[in-house]
Amino acid sequence: MAHHDGLQPTQHEAVWSLPPQGDSEGPNLHLSHSTISRSCPTTNSLSCSGHKTSKVHLLADDRARPLTWQTSPGQRGDNPMLVPVLEGLRVGRRGPGRPRTRPDRLRGDKAYSSRETRAYLRRRHIKATVAQPGDQRAHRRRKGRAGGRPPAFDKTQYKRRSAAERCVSKWKQFRAVASPYDKRDYIFNGTLTAAAMVIWLHDTVQEPSEGP
Repeated sequence: MAHHDGLQPTQHEAVWSLPPQGDSEGPNLHLSHSTISRSCPTTNSLSCSGHKTSKVHLLADDRARPLTWQTSPGQRGDNPMLVPVLEGLRVGRRGPGRPRTRPDRLRGDKAYSSRETRAYLRRRHIKATVAQPGDQRAHRRRKGRAGGRPPAFDKTQYKRRSAAERCVSKWKQFRAVASPYDKRDYIFNGTLTAAAMVIWLHDTVQEPSEGP
């Protein structure tokens, strides 16, 4: 387990480059967000004791490849980590120019349906396909017309959120990632980085999204 000794989450940043040809803006960039939870065995280590856990908050493209992630203590909520993970995104353009930092679309589960998160995505002009939990839907219905219209939700796009879960499965094929033996955050992030490099080397197709 990668425990944080009570410090801030650790951001991993990488620049994934597209081939230097075609449109300088590159293809549509549709990302899915997910979280991996890990627990560690009982140990006398100061960094990991009892049943403490850690999380990996990640963004994956449509080909189930990791783009950027953050690690955090297990007790930290998922929704507050979405913005820091998005702000760590760097995707190289086709040709000259700064790396892209804004995806065209983000898919997430019910954990990311807060009003603040949706407002942040609107400000950055990022299309959101995020499921809405039942209590939020019920609250809006109780308010009647004052509750406003429900947020747009594309079921077809949401099905493609499985890319994040497939990315998690690819990562967990590496024993060092799946086994909770890394007790230092920087070591675990190094393990994740090495596994991500292998995943990308096995899938060198440069189109990050399957369609509009």
